[in-house]
Amino acid sequence: MKGFSSSTKLIFLQPSSISKQGGNGIITSTSILVSHHHRVWLIALLAFFTFASLVTLLNTTTAARGPYGLPSSVVLSAGSVSSRPPPLPAPVFDSLVNYAVFSNSTGKMEEGDLRAVAGVLRLRGPCNLLVFGLGHETPLWRALNHGGRTVFVDENQYYVAHVEGRNPGVEAYDVAYTTMVREMPELIAAARRHRRGDCRPVQNLLFSDCRLAINDLPNQLYDVAWDVILVDGPKGYSATEPGRMSAIFTAAVVARSGGPGHVDVLVHDHDRKVEKLCSAEFLCPENLVAATRSLAHFRIRGGPADEFCANQADTPSLSSTAGVKAAAS
Repeated sequence: MKGFSSSTKLIFLQPSSISKQGGNGIITSTSILVSHHHRVWLIALLAFFTFASLVTLLNTTTAARGPYGLPSSVVLSAGSVSSRPPPLPAPVFDSLVNYAVFSNSTGKMEEGDLRAVAGVLRLRGPCNLLVFGLGHETPLWRALNHGGRTVFVDENQYYVAHVEGRNPGVEAYDVAYTTMVREMPELIAAARRHRRGDCRPVQNLLFSDCRLAINDLPNQLYDVAWDVILVDGPKGYSATEPGRMSAIFTAAVVARSGGPGHVDVLVHDHDRKVEKLCSAEFLCPENLVAATRSLAHFRIRGGPADEFCANQADTPSLSSTAGVKAAAS
């Protein structure tokens, strides 16, 4: 140990000695090493911030795009538009109407009436369409309202089944009418007496005790906001058959009870006394917007109401309905 300690020499380098060697290789290599070390850290920091910025940009862009790579604003706009199915293309719509007009079917609707109904469906469709009565035009109304909901109501349960069998997917229900054509004068008189009660213009028909109210349809139909109602049934050809008094009264109440906005109500065979008098009583002359010889188009506004017509005195008197009873007897 002594030999080792005697032969070993310790050399201490102090900062002062280094600084005094200004231009030798030790100072130069140390400076280069320190400078290189700082540069590596600087490059690493720049790379990190660049990577972080790219990740943030990509996440923001992805979040702002929909499932198909479209901007979210475009996806939302498309979704809001596609929530309502598009109507039939105009050439298809017109072809269906023309085919129905020029068909050779007996008992079909007159051309002016058919085109008037089609014109309303063109403006309102796709929509919620309620039709009283089944007939030759049943497939046409359903086709013209493509994308909407079309519901048919008829008094003949066997004919309902027949139509459903020939037109898969059609929505039709049978209803038991309890009134006859010859009863119209008494029914209108009773409705006037109970206008603030059971026969009021705004109510839930499902719980109505008015004799003119149709309240045996499926419950969910009373909650639908109908856009167009076509009264083309029951047939009402004779005094002992169900007349359209209940259908017109029900259409008038449904139109007024559906909330804000308007409902287009069309009454076919308006040239007959029952249809004309009941339309004047419950749909009202001030709401008539168009008419052909045998079709009347009413536009009914929804909302609270104590009377069916703005000026109820303008509706037909009971003396004018007496002729209907006499003729029907």
